[in-house]
Amino acid sequence: MSTATALPTSSKAYEGNVQLPISWRGTITYVIIGLLSILGFGLGSPAGSESRFLLSTSRDAVQIAPLMIPARMTAIILGLAILALAAYAAHNAVNRRKAGVWLPALVGILGILAFLVWSGAGKSESVPIPLLLSQGLVFAVPLAFGAMAGLINERVGVINIAIEGQLLAGAFAAAVVATLAGNAYVALLFAPIAGGLVAVLLALFSIKYRVNQIVVGVVLNVLVVGITSYLFSTVLKDNKATLNTPPGLPRIEIPLLADIPVIGSVLFNQNILVYLMFIGVFLLQFLLFRSRWGLRLRSVGEHPKAADTVGIKVNRTRWINVIVGGAVAGLGGASFTIAAAIGFGKDMTAGKGYIALAAMILGRWNPNGALAAAILFGFAEALRGTLSIIGTPVPTHFLAMLPYLATIFAVAGLVGKVRAPAAEGVPYVK
Repeated sequence: MSTATALPTSSKAYEGNVQLPISWRGTITYVIIGLLSILGFGLGSPAGSESRFLLSTSRDAVQIAPLMIPARMTAIILGLAILALAAYAAHNAVNRRKAGVWLPALVGILGILAFLVWSGAGKSESVPIPLLLSQGLVFAVPLAFGAMAGLINERVGVINIAIEGQLLAGAFAAAVVATLAGNAYVALLFAPIAGGLVAVLLALFSIKYRVNQIVVGVVLNVLVVGITSYLFSTVLKDNKATLNTPPGLPRIEIPLLADIPVIGSVLFNQNILVYLMFIGVFLLQFLLFRSRWGLRLRSVGEHPKAADTVGIKVNRTRWINVIVGGAVAGLGGASFTIAAAIGFGKDMTAGKGYIALAAMILGRWNPNGALAAAILFGFAEALRGTLSIIGTPVPTHFLAMLPYLATIFAVAGLVGKVRAPAAEGVPYVK
């Protein structure tokens, strides 16, 4: 019997004739989260204390009474459940099997619940779950658009570190145009143009002149920060009423669905950018893997020479999609200003472009995965504000670091080994 015949076919323990190494990264991460939930959040909660969770808002058609749960026992049970999942992950690791994305997602949800139980233990204020979820979704919008921009660019073979600058340019253009026009919807037409202009520079230097793409992206970020900061200080600051007081996007309530308890106000009573985020992810997922455009894009990013051989114009494809990606990021940047009628401020994106890159990597260059990661990081941002309101024992400075710590932890502890597009960052010379 040949070696190939003897290999198991129902397991992913082998790749070809080479046995894959055992990875303990996920198991160790889950054990740490489980022990932290038991020892820190469970035993760290005051004995006999309860946590109060608000599950509905005053406008919901169906009112649900606040949920009161024993803090210590609940956090310990959640921690034990996480340790059980860690044991399952260890079993899969020994057998060299992958459990799928549901496992880290479930561990993350249980860990967050344990943290919320500990944070609200003994507090008079309730933890507002609908508000927390709604804000998390809003904060996820620029991250999701930025992740989609990076995904389009990197799938076609161009590294886009300039997402930060594209988001900032979109935010600046949206604030100015919305103020001048007196209409936030008009700004949605110009924010993508601003992001696309930054992408033109990225394409020019990285594709035409073949400059190191990472260096170009960092330089463009600094350039956009400098230009927008200068214009803010010299123009917008002295003319705030006429140039930097944008109207906000109104909420669009979907009848009946918006009245569903807990998730109604979260999913069906948002501004148009939130709906565009979901539509964009759905379309990108379909087009990327089910259309001729997606096949061409992925072929250029994986094997440009082979794509050129069959008649695909590699550099033209890269030019077009780099600009498209920049426009997508610019649209996401509009959420910093017109989503809540906030005037433009210096460096107001505050590193969100880099978090969007992390969401793209955590999502493994897949639109659905990138959206899930963006929502995770958006939830971490919303958690900071909510915990400040209920008076959590977490120090203020730690709360400020929470979104960035969540990003580092997720990418370092959960992402595991991933493979970027093969031709990513490699200029193509015909």
